[in-house]
Amino acid sequence: MPEATALVATAPPLTTLNEDEVLFRDNVRRFAEEKLRPLVKEMDEKGVFDKGLIQEFFQLGLMGIEIPEQHGGSGGRFFEAILAVEELSRVDASAGVIVDVHNTLVNNAFLRWGNDEQKKRYLPRMAADTCGAYALSEASSGSDAFALQTKAELKGSDYVLNGRKLWITNAKEAGLFILFATVDPSAGYKGITAFIVEKDFPGFTVGKKEDKLGIRASSTCELILEDCKVPTSNVLGEVGKGYKSPSKL
Repeated sequence: MPEATALVATAPPLTTLNEDEVLFRDNVRRFAEEKLRPLVKEMDEKGVFDKGLIQEFFQLGLMGIEIPEQHGGSGGRFFEAILAVEELSRVDASAGVIVDVHNTLVNNAFLRWGNDEQKKRYLPRMAADTCGAYALSEASSGSDAFALQTKAELKGSDYVLNGRKLWITNAKEAGLFILFATVDPSAGYKGITAFIVEKDFPGFTVGKKEDKLGIRASSTCELILEDCKVPTSNVLGEVGKGYKSPSKL
């Protein structure tokens, strides 16, 4: 116990950054001031995030911070993702939200629950050019996420998804969605399954964008699934175990 106490006592606080963290923070801060700030007012008024800025996020490595280098990422730590979100949000919360959802929800889910084939197929895209979104909420399952009604029915080698998602951040910009549906409504939360859904899958549509009072450049949209076919290979984690993702992230 004395040794453990000593280690805790000598550990630096989170606000004390090492040399690499300071360099990373300063680079993101410089980018935010020089490239992001001049566009904030116009993006907020129009309610649209500049596509060129998202491309620069990828070029700077801000969209693949924890993705391993063998998959095209930076091989960094979760703490660095938080530093990036903080520095971008100092200038524009919409920018911070885009980078936050992409890294700490979508990429994180792939790293935790993706199999080797899924990581090889999707992580290089997430690091290079494909924005991600996390589709959980519905009209009847906002705070109570486990009450979701979107259904997934197994038909041959595909699951067929039907339902609607609401208030999905990054929906307009995203090319890939981690989307939750139930394979067995009678099983309650034990039917919830996570699926990897690409934007161009047949039967998948991004609906209207909400007109918000703040953080307007960050898109918040409805998703519509009408007989959307998702390959069984795109189940993220185990069937019926999707509830682990929203409860553990």
